[in-house]
Amino acid sequence: MRLPKSAYTSHPWRIHEVTKDFSVEDVWSFRTPGAGPDDFPTMVAALQARAGLAQQSWLSRLLFDIRWKLGALLGWDEPSAGVGARVTSLRDRLPSDVRDAPRGLDNENMPLKAVYELDMEAARELANKTVHTVMHLGWVQGANSDYELRMTVLVKPNGWFGRLYMAAIAPFRYLIVYPALTRQWERAWLDRDHVEGMSR
Repeated sequence: MRLPKSAYTSHPWRIHEVTKDFSVEDVWSFRTPGAGPDDFPTMVAALQARAGLAQQSWLSRLLFDIRWKLGALLGWDEPSAGVGARVTSLRDRLPSDVRDAPRGLDNENMPLKAVYELDMEAARELANKTVHTVMHLGWVQGANSDYELRMTVLVKPNGWFGRLYMAAIAPFRYLIVYPALTRQWERAWLDRDHVEGMSR
């Protein structure tokens, strides 16, 4: 479910300290029935187990396949345009207590790379010739007292081209990508016992 931007901006997340030059693009919530305050690491592990395009709908896979092919053709995703080249990693901005915390695991199936992972929030980032983007995951108490996962997408477009790119893909995000992601991530929570059993 899409949320107002205030659902993110009103919460004292640590990510605020290093993203003052980013704008809030999307805030989305995911139902995790029965979740408690200590279940964020369980949810992150469940998401890791379901990471990658292979787990998404065929339509989402098609959209991403088109995007990656366009990126390869037009040079959008060259290493020189990524984190550590065109832009510095947010890790370089982190206060020492967050930088010294566990970073979180990278997954070869996920293009976004870990910035940090705390007890109630985590962040990942990606950069190319269009944008520098951050996916922030937060764990908050929902209206029915269960805790729920919230995802915020923060962006810093790369000039006018980046702004046009974000506007062009907005309908696809709202109509196809996020609904499919909601089904995938909410299923990940429901299947978490299977994931935990595999990890033992």
